[in-house]
Amino acid sequence: MDAPEEELLPRELVFVDLETTGGHPVRHRITEIGLVRVENGVVVEEWSSLINPECPIPSYIESFTGITNEMVEGAPRFADIARLVRDKLAPGSRRPVFAAHNARFDYSFLRAEFRRVGLDFSAPVLCTVKLSRRLFPEHPRHSLDAVMERHALSCSARHRALGDARVISDFWAKLSREIDARILAAAAHSAQSQVRLPAWLPEGLADELPEGPGTFRFYGAQDEPLYVGRTACLRSAVLDRLVEERPKAREFVAEVRRVEWTETAGELGAHLAELADIRSLEPRYNRRRKPVSDCTVAVDERTGRVEIAAIDEMEPEDLAGCFGMFRSPKEARKAMTDIARAKRLCLKELGLEAAADPADMPGSAAASCVAYQLGHCKGVCVGREPRALHAVRVRMALAPLKLKTWPFPGRVALIERGAMGAADLHVLDRWRYLGTARCDEELSALAASPIVPAFDVEVYRILARHLARHPALEWQDLEVGSARGYADVY
Repeated sequence: MDAPEEELLPRELVFVDLETTGGHPVRHRITEIGLVRVENGVVVEEWSSLINPECPIPSYIESFTGITNEMVEGAPRFADIARLVRDKLAPGSRRPVFAAHNARFDYSFLRAEFRRVGLDFSAPVLCTVKLSRRLFPEHPRHSLDAVMERHALSCSARHRALGDARVISDFWAKLSREIDARILAAAAHSAQSQVRLPAWLPEGLADELPEGPGTFRFYGAQDEPLYVGRTACLRSAVLDRLVEERPKAREFVAEVRRVEWTETAGELGAHLAELADIRSLEPRYNRRRKPVSDCTVAVDERTGRVEIAAIDEMEPEDLAGCFGMFRSPKEARKAMTDIARAKRLCLKELGLEAAADPADMPGSAAASCVAYQLGHCKGVCVGREPRALHAVRVRMALAPLKLKTWPFPGRVALIERGAMGAADLHVLDRWRYLGTARCDEELSALAASPIVPAFDVEVYRILARHLARHPALEWQDLEVGSARGYADVY
């Protein structure tokens, strides 16, 4: 006989909240931990401790949490209390449910800290954000502040670990009193459901995957790169691919033996990192781009005559006067021919059709272009349209394809902010990508680097799209004498 639904409710939970130096478990550290342990609806323990993160706390985090560098200076390191913390999260041989608001964040940080000191930790995880969404789908917001307001919960120490852990515990207690046990059990089970990955993948992989943006890499049995991707949520993207049910997807998953990922502050960093990974690793399942000779179209200011030029032979500043980027001269010529036909331009005047023989009488059929003979040219080739007017029409027709002018004074760092204000600084020089800085030393090296890579069409496209979508960007001038430290962006 099946157990009643109410018996499926977790009876032992530890409500956890952390304060940290930033949003990335690998790069940042815990500054405070607070927990409330509940058994059968009764609070049996509350505990908290400041933790020395062994690194500076950024000023924006200090202002957000109120935890300063001075406060943690004399606090224990996580290594000093790691076993105590693990015993409180999993007393004896029991495995209470690990409950937190946006639980993946807190769980990932704690697992990372335990790994640093050589300890294992795992627990069933209940995310109260997901629980709130399942129980109250009519509400758009489920942040802790929104939950507190909606359910009339109070907090004496907001953005401090024990204060927030108490709020989460109070939220569960209120739900237990006011919602039918079967409905709450079903919602909790859904919010706590575990992902079943193939047995040959490392245990705990699903727990370690972060929720933020970045790139991921799948490797095969001989460490062969299989696939590289980018995403706004690493956890969802990786797990979706590993549990895909389509036959071809299952064949791919059967080859995967290892997964790596790199977190980024945002989508631009993920896009640039993905491009670099695909080029360096050449993964088998990524679509491969055929060797091409990227080219563009330059236009003579006076005559309007076009010239198809190889991009790698041009300086970035000269490209600002060009139109379009094409995979080959053949593709560029076809595009120009299509535009000429649509705008009734002259192929001879453009230089895309053999020029008239000087012996041909001006205005004769032999002197005209084929399009004029078909009624698709206004007749500049036979003197029926002024050349100056035709040149203006050429530039107007090509205007939508004009390459963008570099919008900054020179070498700059685009500041891309991520979770809790963490920032990546993408160093760029006239549409050329030099690298991403995540510390003072990296920024200084990139700012002073005399080595500038060749103009890269793929990077240009990535940057141009990003600038079009995000016109209000933070950036830092890195020209000589004006470069500042990484911390200055805060």
